[in-house]
Amino acid sequence: MSRAAWFDARGRRPIRVVKIALRSRLASVRSAELPHAANINEALLAAFLREQDGTNVKRTHMFHGRFENIYIPAERLPEITPVSAFARDVATRILGRDDLRCGFWFNAMHPGHRTTRHSHEENDEQLSAVYYVACSADSGRLILHDETAQLVVTPRPGLLVVFPPDLPHEVEENHSEALRLSVAFNFGPAN
Repeated sequence: MSRAAWFDARGRRPIRVVKIALRSRLASVRSAELPHAANINEALLAAFLREQDGTNVKRTHMFHGRFENIYIPAERLPEITPVSAFARDVATRILGRDDLRCGFWFNAMHPGHRTTRHSHEENDEQLSAVYYVACSADSGRLILHDETAQLVVTPRPGLLVVFPPDLPHEVEENHSEALRLSVAFNFGPAN
């Protein structure tokens, strides 16, 4: 089945090809919308707030006075299941394989915070993604870079953006008055 033929239950195309010059690595960026995201996101936000300071929570990448990555064990967050299943399904379709390993972490940006330019090429990842749980207007756009261009994505709850792991990206400063919460994913071969 071609990517253009993928439809959700309401007949919408949840996976979209972003139109970029073919020579740009940005041409491989995709997006998808999680159906019924409002209820899922409400539960996931509450679970994140409940667990963010719990035991076995790991924080990494300290920049600008905050940890950019917050790792909460999946067994402590059953509310992540529909989001990670959705992200895995999209990754499986894009990569054409279902034997994928999936890692995830949260990025909690309070007002005034931003995420520095980086990429996810540390291991054998084949695909990276970000899913937006909570984001209000002016909470910081995602900026994806290649050598000659950039793609700017305005986040909205329920949006999943998928991109090559070695594609540099950053998030603008959160100018809103609310928490901007997203979940990042990396997918690689299971073996």
